[in-house]
Amino acid sequence: MSGRPLDVLEAALGSSVTVQLKGGEMYEGELTGYDQHMNLVVEAGEDTTIIRGDNVVSINP
Repeated sequence: MSGRPLDVLEAALGSSVTVQLKGGEMYEGELTGYDQHMNLVVEAGEDTTIIRGDNVVSINP
């Protein structure tokens, strides 16, 4: 793995992640999608959350 952000997201696709946002909120679920702006799609059960990339502080597998 090269460590470039989009490469790390690609490796994490389909895995469980915890996403921390600027406001302190935390989202946990499966990373099912992302784009070049690091917008994320996280699914937890039947809930799907789309997170705008500029709000993300950290993503932990």
